[in-house]
Amino acid sequence: MVRDGYFYGISLFAVAALLYVLTHSLWLPIVPVLLAFFFLWFFRDPERAIPQGPGLVVSPADGKVTSVLRVTTPDGEMLRMSIFLNVFNVHVNRSPVTGTLREVRYQKGQYLNAMNPESAEKNEQNRAVVVADEGYAVSFTQIAGLLARRIVFRPAPGSRLERGQRVGLIKFGSRVDVILPGNAEILVKKGDHVQGGSTVLARMPEHDPLAESDELLVESLV
Repeated sequence: MVRDGYFYGISLFAVAALLYVLTHSLWLPIVPVLLAFFFLWFFRDPERAIPQGPGLVVSPADGKVTSVLRVTTPDGEMLRMSIFLNVFNVHVNRSPVTGTLREVRYQKGQYLNAMNPESAEKNEQNRAVVVADEGYAVSFTQIAGLLARRIVFRPAPGSRLERGQRVGLIKFGSRVDVILPGNAEILVKKGDHVQGGSTVLARMPEHDPLAESDELLVESLV
């Protein structure tokens, strides 16, 4: 369990006990007790079986895939995948690949509904870029939703991350966007439910045919 769960849970149990001492009522403490159990459940952090194998990109979050799109960026064509987390999902986030954390960029913002496309630009968010051991980069952005009021991300740039490693969480409803290289083989589709650390979102090719053809061309010119 995430430590926040103990903080909220113990605090609410204390409120329930205080209400009982002051009023000797069995009914008034029911609400804080129920809320305490909810927070203990909400901040659960189950163990996950992490898939092993070259080029696998796992989901950084639990939730539902709401879009899979090809987008044009300054670095070329990329694949962007959005995962929506409702209040019933596990909210612990994990690293999608094994590699080095190259960049972490936090942005203050609004709290639009995470299903709103504008939330990707306007909401509070935290973007992390991990360079996998194989050389490609995967970024994932924690985006606060309508209820979320705090994003937690613990590793610092330069940190070594393992695939499926816990890196932080978003409190309450939220969204995570994943940006993958354009040559990734997508293994999920819109509407699929995924689990952080255990669902494989995509597979990266072990060899890039375009890169190999360029090398052959250079060799022939030499």
